[in-house]
Amino acid sequence: MGDHLVYTIGRQCGSMGRIIGQKLAEDIGVKCYDNELLTEAAKNSGLCEELFQTHDEKPTNSFLYSLVMDTYSLGYNTSAYMDMPINHKIFLAQFDTIKKLASEESCVIIGRCADYALADYPNTVTVFITGNEDQRIKHLMEVHHVNADKARDIMIKTDKKRSSYYNYYSSKKWGDAKGYDLCLNSSLTGVDGAVYLIREFAKVKAEHAKL
Repeated sequence: MGDHLVYTIGRQCGSMGRIIGQKLAEDIGVKCYDNELLTEAAKNSGLCEELFQTHDEKPTNSFLYSLVMDTYSLGYNTSAYMDMPINHKIFLAQFDTIKKLASEESCVIIGRCADYALADYPNTVTVFITGNEDQRIKHLMEVHHVNADKARDIMIKTDKKRSSYYNYYSSKKWGDAKGYDLCLNSSLTGVDGAVYLIREFAKVKAEHAKL
């Protein structure tokens, strides 16, 4: 898949994970894919982009993981794929897009089970960003212009959605430290500190791999 280095960012709601990912990409001079990934996946798959916006990171209780992985291995012309619900097709399109991006360029990818999609790709740095609850609520209050109770509601519901999506579509557990290379508390590091630590960790990981 080439020598490109891909950073994947999982994040708790309100932890500034997206801002950290964007700043990281800016500092090292690469693209950051978040909502942009949906557009890319829509272009690659030919599926309607509006459907991606509707189904983004939403799990489905009827998802059959083995069926989808078999379809992914066999190709998209099988009857299994043709009969597959739109949720599953969208997941596969994103899965493909993530792997395609990793083969073509160094980049930062936020969310979308990117760390799982690139599990067999050595040139990755998988990061999970967390934060203290009070700081996360404060950040959400500022971003969404809401009070503390509403911010807490947004935080809980968003994390539940992300967790359900990740746990459903991958074989790992969202936010479980052992599933990531590096876990950071942005309440302790700030944005710049988190970016610095991620970049330094990438250097250490690369040097250790040579040994």
